[in-house]
Amino acid sequence: MGHGHEHDKVELPDYKQWKIEGTPLQDVQERLARRGLRDPWLRNEAWRYSGGFAKPTTFMQVIGKGFKWGFVAFVVALGVEYAFFPPKKDEGHH
Repeated sequence: MGHGHEHDKVELPDYKQWKIEGTPLQDVQERLARRGLRDPWLRNEAWRYSGGFAKPTTFMQVIGKGFKWGFVAFVVALGVEYAFFPPKKDEGHH
């Protein structure tokens, strides 16, 4: 399918860039070593603890992510509703 074109190649990151040291995976590695075991795939999970993934997400970040645009959309929808469908005034009825 690719017919040998260069733009079809996917560049994968070098697996050596991920380090287990200083992550919670280091504890897993040490516990396995005490039992004489080793997990060769452990380094593949180290990316979760580096870069932007390393910071825990706070509740306010989750709530605030789309709140401002959601609030703007609510105000616009409310304005459109009152402009085109004004509330009827019931005079004399309870």
